[in-house]
Amino acid sequence: MKFNDAVWGALLLLFGIVILIHVQSFPKMPGQHVGPALFPGIIAAGLAVCGILLVLKGLATRRAARGDAAAWASFAPWTRDGHYVLALALTIGVNVFYILTVDRLGFIVVGVVYLAVLFWVFGVDRRWLLPIAIVVTLGIHYAFYKLLKVPLPWGILQRFIY
Repeated sequence: MKFNDAVWGALLLLFGIVILIHVQSFPKMPGQHVGPALFPGIIAAGLAVCGILLVLKGLATRRAARGDAAAWASFAPWTRDGHYVLALALTIGVNVFYILTVDRLGFIVVGVVYLAVLFWVFGVDRRWLLPIAIVVTLGIHYAFYKLLKVPLPWGILQRFIY
C-alpha cells in the first residue's frame, strides 16, 4: 500500500510532538544548562520539521494530480501478484515464528528454518536451501555467541553444548 507523503508527514509530525512533550518531564540537572532532554528534544524537533516538509510535499502532489492518482492511499501493483503477497506473508510469518519458538527450540534450529523459508520464497535453488541456511546460521551463531558473547538460546540442543 502506498500512502501519500502528507499522511506519513502527519504521523512523523505527531511523533515528533509527542516526543517533545514527553522529554519535558525529564529531570533537570542542577547547575547545568543542558540536561537529558536536550538530544531527544533536538531529534524530535528534526522529526517534526521533516514531518511538516512531507505534509507540504504531499499536499502539493495531490494538488498537481488534480484527481488523477491523487488518493491518500493506494495499493501498489505488486499487491496483485500472488508470489509477492506470499513472500510478504512468509516474511512476517517467519519473524513471528522466531519470536514464539526461539526459546523452546533454540537459535540454531529456528535460524535454519527461518533462513530456509526466506531462501525458498526469494528463489534460491532448492538443493542449496538447507546447506546455505545451516552454514549461515552457524556463522551467525558463532559470531554472536562466541565472539560477541551474546547468550543465544540453545533450546532442544541444550544437552549437546560443551
